[in-house]
Amino acid sequence: MSSNAYTSAIVKQNDDKPAIVINNISKSFSIFKRPVDKLLQMFSMREKPYCEIFIALNQVSLIINRYETVGIVGPNGSGKSTLLQIIAGLLQPNNGYVKVNGRSAALLELGAGFNPEFTGRENIYLNAAILGLTQREIDERLSHILDFSGLHNFIDRAVNTYSSGMYVRLAFSIALSVNPDILIIDEALAVGDNGFQRKCIARIEEMRDAGVTILFVSHAIDMITQLCDRAVLMDRGEILLDGTPKDIASNYYRLTQAPIIDREHIRAEILSSDKNKSLKTQYLDPTIDLTFFTESRVEHGGNLAKISNPRIETSNGCPANLLTHGKSYVLRYEVTFLTPCQKVRFATLFKTKSGVEIGGRATNRLSDNLPDFNIGERISVLFNFTCRLMPGIYFANAGVNGLINGVRQPIHRILDAMMFQVLPNHDDSISGIVDLNIKSSYCSADKA
Repeated sequence: MSSNAYTSAIVKQNDDKPAIVINNISKSFSIFKRPVDKLLQMFSMREKPYCEIFIALNQVSLIINRYETVGIVGPNGSGKSTLLQIIAGLLQPNNGYVKVNGRSAALLELGAGFNPEFTGRENIYLNAAILGLTQREIDERLSHILDFSGLHNFIDRAVNTYSSGMYVRLAFSIALSVNPDILIIDEALAVGDNGFQRKCIARIEEMRDAGVTILFVSHAIDMITQLCDRAVLMDRGEILLDGTPKDIASNYYRLTQAPIIDREHIRAEILSSDKNKSLKTQYLDPTIDLTFFTESRVEHGGNLAKISNPRIETSNGCPANLLTHGKSYVLRYEVTFLTPCQKVRFATLFKTKSGVEIGGRATNRLSDNLPDFNIGERISVLFNFTCRLMPGIYFANAGVNGLINGVRQPIHRILDAMMFQVLPNHDDSISGIVDLNIKSSYCSADKA
C-alpha cells in the first residue's frame, strides 16, 4: 500500500481534534486467591472483601496529538498494556474517560480478536469486519493482506496450528489493511522473526510519514528512539514522565537497572523533575477544555494543499484553548502540499465571536525568500504570540497561499479554525478587547 493511499485516508479525518484524549482514568482489578472466593464475594455483606484490589492505572491523563508517534515504556506491571486496552475499547475504566477521534486499529496481546478454530482466511474476514471493513472491501484487500503476511500456504489452516510469529504476521497485515487513522501496538512485534520485524518497522515508518497517529508499547528502547516523536514513562499505574524519546530512555534505564534499594529514590526524583512538573501543569492548570470546539468552521480550497490540526499550544507544547492574559503561546498548524507550490505564504487572523477582526500575521508579502514546496512535503507552521486579549471567546483563521503555475492564489483557508477562551483576570483597570499595555501615571498639574 502506497503512502498516497494513507495520505488520502488522513485528509478525510477531522483534523481540529487531538487523536486521543485520556482524561483522569483509573482502573483496578479484583484478585481472588481461590475461585470460590469470587462466588463468596458476590453474596457477602462483609466490608472486608474476599479479594485483593490491584490498581493498574491511577488517574492517568494524556493527550496524543494527530500525526504524533508516541512510545510508552515502563517496567512490567506498570499499566502500559491496560492503558492500550482501554484506548482500544477492550476494557472500560473505573472512572475518567477516553476519546478516540478517527478509525483505529489495534495490535494487542497475541491472538486477540482471532477465533482459534477458524482458518486464517476466515479470521481475516472476522477481524477486518470488527475493524470496520465491509466484505467487498476485504475482498479487494485480501491479496495485499496475504502478500504482506507471506502466509499463502497456511491461510486455509486453523490458526490454532499457527506459531506465534504467524499470528503476528496475520494480525499486523489485517491491521494495516484498514487504512487506520490511529495505529495502536502492544509489543506485538517482539515475537516476529527479524526479517518480518524489519518489514513491519519500514511500514510503520511509511505510515508515520503519511500522517497516521501511532501509539505503541515496547521494551525495545532503540525502537522507541528510532520511531517516536515523543515518549512516556510509566510505573505503578502512573505516568512518571512525558518527554523526548532520549530523555525517556535514559530515565527508563535509571529506573529499571538500578539496585532495588535505590529505585524508590530514583522514582521520586523523576516525579519531582522540572520536566515532570511541566507535564503535571498540562492537566492541573486550566489550559484546555476537551469539549470546546468551533462549530462555525468553514473551509475554502484544500485540493492543492491541506491545512491540518490547527491548534494553540503553551510554551512547553501542551494543547491549550483556555488562555491566560499575559502568557506566551504558539498558534500552530501543519500543511501538506498536494501539488508543487512556489513562494508560499502562511497567515493567521484573530477575531471576536461577533466576527470583528482584531489582528493577525502573515509571511512578508515582499520577501524574496518565500519558500517553495514539492508534492508530498509536510511542514509545521508556528506563530508565537503573547496573549494581550481581554477575557472572552475568540476565533482564529488559518491560511496558506502561493504560486501555482506562476499565478498566486489561495490554496487552503480555514475560517474559525480554532475557538479559544481568554480566562477572566482580576485586573479591572483595562478595558476594551486588547490590552495595549498603556502605562498610567500622574503628577501635580502645576508641574505638568
